[in-house]
Amino acid sequence: MKSVLILNGPNLNLLGTRQPEIYGTTTLKDVEDLCHAHGSALGFEITCAQSNHEGVLIDQIHEAKARHSAIILNAGAYTHTSIALADAIASVELPVVEVHLSNIHAREEFRHKSFVAAVAVGQICGFGAKGYVMALDALADRLLKI
Repeated sequence: MKSVLILNGPNLNLLGTRQPEIYGTTTLKDVEDLCHAHGSALGFEITCAQSNHEGVLIDQIHEAKARHSAIILNAGAYTHTSIALADAIASVELPVVEVHLSNIHAREEFRHKSFVAAVAVGQICGFGAKGYVMALDALADRLLKI
């Protein structure tokens, strides 16, 4: 069975209460439940993790190489600042789909640049929690050839 790591970065633990006008009222647990259900229906084993600490996220990415077939990453604000995350993704050579709840290209200019995008197989943004489902579907096409 193929395994996918769903990795969420800083402040995503506050989903549902943090700026609901931008991020909605869906909680991180709701997102994780959605990923488990949809991933299972696709034949994936799903592991979810979240951290507010860049080094912990990097460690999770490194560990994924031996444990997972792919990663779905919402790096939060680290998307726009962390070359270290991009380097970690490049080093593990796993397909990574970058996901954002909001459309980062329609927001403040500093959010338009993603260091993750250059090493990801694709980016999905602006569709809320549905973006994670879309990412799982894209990985199913890539990994399961369905």
